[in-house]
Amino acid sequence: MSSIRNDHEVARDLATEAGQQLLRLRDRHGFEEPEVLRTLGDRLSHEFLFSALGRLRPSDAVLSEEGADDRRRLTARRVWIIDPLDGTREFAEAGRGDWAVHVALWENGRLTAGAVALPAQGSTLSTVDPPWLPEQRPSDQRLRITTSRTRPPEFVQRLATQLGAEVLPMGSAGAKICAVLLGIADIYLHAGGQYEWDSAAPVAVAHAAGLHASRIDGSKLTYNEADPSLPDILVCRPELSSMLLASVREVADLDGADPHAGA
Repeated sequence: MSSIRNDHEVARDLATEAGQQLLRLRDRHGFEEPEVLRTLGDRLSHEFLFSALGRLRPSDAVLSEEGADDRRRLTARRVWIIDPLDGTREFAEAGRGDWAVHVALWENGRLTAGAVALPAQGSTLSTVDPPWLPEQRPSDQRLRITTSRTRPPEFVQRLATQLGAEVLPMGSAGAKICAVLLGIADIYLHAGGQYEWDSAAPVAVAHAAGLHASRIDGSKLTYNEADPSLPDILVCRPELSSMLLASVREVADLDGADPHAGA
């Protein structure tokens, strides 16, 4: 892989190759020892991505879910934010495709490139060629909200009931945001706790495609912070954002509900 490739291509190619390595690991190891498979997958993908970025972008810092936090990143101009295996539970379950590899670049205060590989689905969505969004969604189509498969926030179901929306549980945060990008869902909403690496790459692609992405109170998603916790997120078509933010506030106010509380 040549170092002259631009950052968008580097993100796409590294996420894709890491995903292919994870598929081969799945085939070799099988699913009889899921905990071992999850550990091996995390390690394999992290080591590949960390080594490749060190070779291709040696002056850049890296923040990885699976690596030690090098605090020099806080003064760096360019930081790669990676989740080597997002959705480890799903990765270790036969037949599941809702897991991903995330590679994003944060540069001078904002996300500038990103890619989400969905290896078991045979695709990578990236800022090289962001998905095209239809100008309008069918007005008679029921809203679809994708949320956590294993720890859905209680308020999401209340919100879905209020909106008459269908809830689509999925695994990886990257897979859920890609579902919005691909028109499988209209909304991704989460408030049960996440970190920067869970959303950086899919948010970079979502922004490039023209989606709305924010905290659930409407504030900006920020990255490369001293504390990488980024506990809640809303991703949706831009024309839905004002209505959804107002609905989240309304549902959260009912009976003193806490939108950050998981189920």
